[in-house]
Amino acid sequence: MIGQSSSMSRIMGRIEQVARFDVPVLITGESGTGKEVTARIIHELSRRKSGPFVPVNCAAIQDALIESELFGHEKGAFTGADRRHEGLFESARDGTLLLDEITEMRCETQAKLLRVLEEGKIRPVGTTREKPINVRVLATTNRRIDQAIRDGLFRQDLYFRLKVCSISLPPLRERMEELPGLVEDFVKTASAKHRKPIEGVDDDCINALAGYRWPGNIRELKNAIEEGVVVCESNWLTVNDLPSEIKTSSRPESSFTVQLGTSLREVEEEMIMRTIAYTRNKSLAARMLGLGRRTIYTRLENADLRETNGRSNGRLRRNGRNDKS
Repeated sequence: MIGQSSSMSRIMGRIEQVARFDVPVLITGESGTGKEVTARIIHELSRRKSGPFVPVNCAAIQDALIESELFGHEKGAFTGADRRHEGLFESARDGTLLLDEITEMRCETQAKLLRVLEEGKIRPVGTTREKPINVRVLATTNRRIDQAIRDGLFRQDLYFRLKVCSISLPPLRERMEELPGLVEDFVKTASAKHRKPIEGVDDDCINALAGYRWPGNIRELKNAIEEGVVVCESNWLTVNDLPSEIKTSSRPESSFTVQLGTSLREVEEEMIMRTIAYTRNKSLAARMLGLGRRTIYTRLENADLRETNGRSNGRLRRNGRNDKS
């Protein structure tokens, strides 16, 4: 799992903890944050790693077919059932079944799933006979669970049954210090895939990537870099190679005017403040400026102290006005 931030280090520790124990895990996070990747890692670190990993997108299965897909059906169970069908629970025997976007499952099926989890048995459609199963169930959702329960879209009893252990993945905008490493990795992957000798990303390009909000998270970043690699006509990705929504996204102003007589320290502090506003992340700002995070925090504290003591001289200007923000 890519990422070296403190939040992702904690999540990796959590993954390693829960992977060892044969319990359900509920993985939450916005679309594109890596929920299925997390589920695969849990499977690979578990005692079931030699068994199958079977993902199923609950939102992609028709309501009328989902019980048959999950639990299987007997021959003649319904019109068109001309043979016995093994469901996904049976296909995942001795392994892991991932129920992706479980909050999209209708409540009637959720009730039957709850019974399966509690009793360890399935009942294929068209029979009264139950079959024991040996499957670990993982589930994901990009919805807010509390809101889904209030809206009647998700059963609270199923939530508590699945939430033996839970993992919440942060959006990319909350872990922007990882952006340079992610970009480097995706550039290497896309370059190898498309056989293009891309060496890296220039500074203006990384600044544009840092200023974007990434509603699609890691998936959107990966796709944006791949598009850039495909259209790039040199050995370095530039702003012009990025998707239009990233190039045109609004960002804080990237320049300011300094009056003669302003101290170098005040200029540095202004640059730090503006870079933080640009990246929305102190760690990434430190990397862009070539400073340590401790230096960033020290400079910010000193600037706040001078402002409090009334010693800010207001010599830094933007668009012809004193910038006192």
